[in-house]
Amino acid sequence: MRTPDRNGEGRKYALTADEDEADFWGFAHDAEGLFTPLPGEDEGARRVRFTGCDPRGGLLKSTGRVGSRRAAAGNAWLGVLGADGASMGSYFVNYVTVTDVRPSPRGGGLVDLTVTLWCDQLLPGAAEVWDLIRAGRLQRTGLWHGLDPEARRAWLSVALCSREYRRRGRPDAPAGRVFTLDGRHVVDADSFYCAIGEAVNGPCGYFGWNLDALVDCLRGRWGATAPFTLEWQDSAEARSRLEEIRPGPDDEETLFDVILEIFEEQGVRVVLR
Repeated sequence: MRTPDRNGEGRKYALTADEDEADFWGFAHDAEGLFTPLPGEDEGARRVRFTGCDPRGGLLKSTGRVGSRRAAAGNAWLGVLGADGASMGSYFVNYVTVTDVRPSPRGGGLVDLTVTLWCDQLLPGAAEVWDLIRAGRLQRTGLWHGLDPEARRAWLSVALCSREYRRRGRPDAPAGRVFTLDGRHVVDADSFYCAIGEAVNGPCGYFGWNLDALVDCLRGRWGATAPFTLEWQDSAEARSRLEEIRPGPDDEETLFDVILEIFEEQGVRVVLR
């Protein structure tokens, strides 16, 4: 997604129409409510207050139509911007509709724009992870260890969405590499994906967030090239916690055993420590 005019200091978000990249909808300094589900509504429903916004294109047209059907601007790509103004990742948001527009305390002709929209990928807790990336604070492993299950899911969503920005064209590790997975904090499926992503790609690294995605990552272009070796430390603790039953080719298996089978099928040698 293209984000024109990157020089605006403090801008965290940018909107662009989904059907026409040239229809840039403007920047915003913040987006209150973006990652907060509306009580009693569908999980993807959001009411967002874009503060310090400079609406343009289709979004600007909608600001003059509040209260009518034409206040619906449509679908868009919502870019999350880094401190350098570059897009760190983006979400596809549906049914962006302007419900209120007021002058912004930031001045300079900016407005505070309230919209409704729908996106089930805007998970609670993701904003904090984006802030870590924006501030350059993802410099050590284990920052996800204290997160609750909902926040771990949000962590994984940001890891996936931001991977290209953080890797910046870095190639996969060559075949034959040895990766070390710390199993002490693997307590469920999502914590396993947090741990394997970190083992392969470093802090907030992504290497799948479900079994199908894990298989895709093992086929290359996601940080590692098979065959490689995975040393799984404290694997007995992980085995005791990954007991969720999954259907196997011949019988039911635990999630731990299914994961080991996937690694074997994709040419990964797993050493259980």
